[in-house]
Amino acid sequence: MNTVPLKLENIAKSFGQNLVLKDVSIELNRGEVLGILGENGAGKSTLLKIINGVYEASRGIVEIEGHRFEKVTPELAKAHGVAMIPQEFNLVPTLSVFENVFLGRELRHPITKLLDKRSMRQKTAEVLTELEANLDPDATIETLSVAQKQMVEVAKILIFDARIVIMDEPTTVLTDKEVAVLFRVVESLKAKGVTLLFISHKLKEIKSMCDRLLILRDGEPVYFDAVSALSEHDMAVRMVGRELNQIYPAKNEDIGEVALEINELSDTQNRVKDVSLQVRRGEVLGLAGLIGSGRTEIAECIFGLRKCQFTSFKKDGADIRVKSPKDAFNLNIALLSEDRQGAGLVMNFDLPQNITLVSLKKYLKPLIDHKKALDVAGQYKGEFSIKSDSLTMEVGRLSGGNQQKVYLAKLMDTNPDVLILDEPTRGIDVNAKKEIYHFVNELTQKGIAVLLISSELEEIIGLSHRVIVMREARQVAELSGSDINEEKIMYYAAGVNQDSAEETLSGAIA
Repeated sequence: MNTVPLKLENIAKSFGQNLVLKDVSIELNRGEVLGILGENGAGKSTLLKIINGVYEASRGIVEIEGHRFEKVTPELAKAHGVAMIPQEFNLVPTLSVFENVFLGRELRHPITKLLDKRSMRQKTAEVLTELEANLDPDATIETLSVAQKQMVEVAKILIFDARIVIMDEPTTVLTDKEVAVLFRVVESLKAKGVTLLFISHKLKEIKSMCDRLLILRDGEPVYFDAVSALSEHDMAVRMVGRELNQIYPAKNEDIGEVALEINELSDTQNRVKDVSLQVRRGEVLGLAGLIGSGRTEIAECIFGLRKCQFTSFKKDGADIRVKSPKDAFNLNIALLSEDRQGAGLVMNFDLPQNITLVSLKKYLKPLIDHKKALDVAGQYKGEFSIKSDSLTMEVGRLSGGNQQKVYLAKLMDTNPDVLILDEPTRGIDVNAKKEIYHFVNELTQKGIAVLLISSELEEIIGLSHRVIVMREARQVAELSGSDINEEKIMYYAAGVNQDSAEETLSGAIA
């Protein structure tokens, strides 16, 4: 009998009194890609974790390759060919790339029964070559960039013959070239009859990659049909249940004095070379460029995370030295890292514990004033529209978008007047993006200087007053006014030859 690879019947999930999934039923075919859309907190990741055995459904049946389960465990899911690329990395930082790829499924020598590291290195190298990822199988995970870690997660599923592959926001930290490689991998898996479930907030990706689409709103399926039947606008409206008007607010026009100025900045590893910039109060200065161009490294230099040198470094006209994040916070400089789980939040801490983590000194009397911390966390919960069962809920149980809001609240509790945002909307739905864009605008109206790093050109263009474009560790352009557009940013970021710029840009942007 020809069984379907995956079928869900009336799946529901509750956390306490909070019902986050309500009667989700789908049936998928072999070689099909199902796109899954919904706002943060709509239940997307929860649904995938039920299929993968991380969560147990409160009600309903999961059927995998004809086997029906009321409860799926990670071991059962793996045994029946289910593999998942999670939104947040599931890697051991101190282990090598090949050790992470084979973690839990190590190869052993047939005679000695010892770990066959040679074969594991070789197979890992072959998969990395397929992914066009220039990575050493022996490199430790903690030395990799966020984008490189994502490619390791992809490599993990390709090593084994998975029949159902779940991808939760796999492209948010990848370059256009890496996304193109991933799309080719998806097409290859489809051709082999692999079924894929694909979560993305990038509607263009959903349109181009997926066959059918499941849209969740408040835990309920509101659409399950062909992708081709909906436009990108229709998708967004069905996600939020209303029209979305003006994603980007009007830019603040009240620009003040220079808040932060740095001249001829270089780091000791040549990841940043002779960069000079200044950002004014009430201004958003965008840093654009391809991944690896030096944008994040500039932020790390300013925040004291990277050794660097410069001819001058000033805040409000006064010379400063920032040798550590503590120095930066003391100077009211805050950084939102692109890796919120690795560098921003403590997943098993609740909201008050995370929000007051850096600003804890304000809550000492001399012991911690827990009531005050709880009250402040409640204020931020309302201000940022953070969806959680309670203030004492562990942050690790929140959706990615709500985790990002907690991270922002944590930084705002330090009272920064210079705020560095590195990929602030990574893995966040369109409505949550709009909320953060308006929040950034409110900050500029209060005179806060914002340095914005983003791989999404629309975001850079929609928010920035000026844009510095980076390429190969150097700043290659500073744009303002009407010059802040996709064509010019891509031209400088890619280093396109002037004569072939128009042809190359049209292909890159398409």
